Amino acid sequence: MYDNVLIATDGSDEAEGCVEHGLDIAERVGAKVHVLYVVETKASYILTVGISDDELRSYRKYGEEVVGEVIERVSERDLSGEGVIRTGRPAEEIVEYAEENDVDLVLMGKQGHGAIDRHLGSTSEKVIRMADTPVTVVAGTQWTT
Repeated sequence: MYDNVLIATDGSDEAEGCVEHGLDIAERVGAKVHVLYVVETKASYILTVGISDDELRSYRKYGEEVVGEVIERVSERDLSGEGVIRTGRPAEEIVEYAEENDVDLVLMGKQGHGAIDRHLGSTSEKVIRMADTPVTVVAGTQWTT
């Protein structure tokens, strides 16, 4: 059914249900887990004006920690996994990664911790509109497809 599942996470508490549900699905079907964190830049120019290279490195380091923690959980379940950090517009990066890696299912949280969603629209909504791959949006312990 699924050979590759993509868990897109921002490390927020809201994304935890997405991570856990994605790991459960991968475990049930023996899928490879792809974990993606996107360092948001260009889509949120209003909020990133004046952000220094040091601050961007800090966001990247945070993303590496988030992805590393999820990949540890992948390992604990004896699943294969790959963690990736990308920089750009989150929805576009998620869809592009899914296309490039033959992802069968994208999982993401309903709402992350970024203020940008309140100003430009929901990342999950954009992914649903743009993706050719099925997308499951997880809200806490509940999910919708």
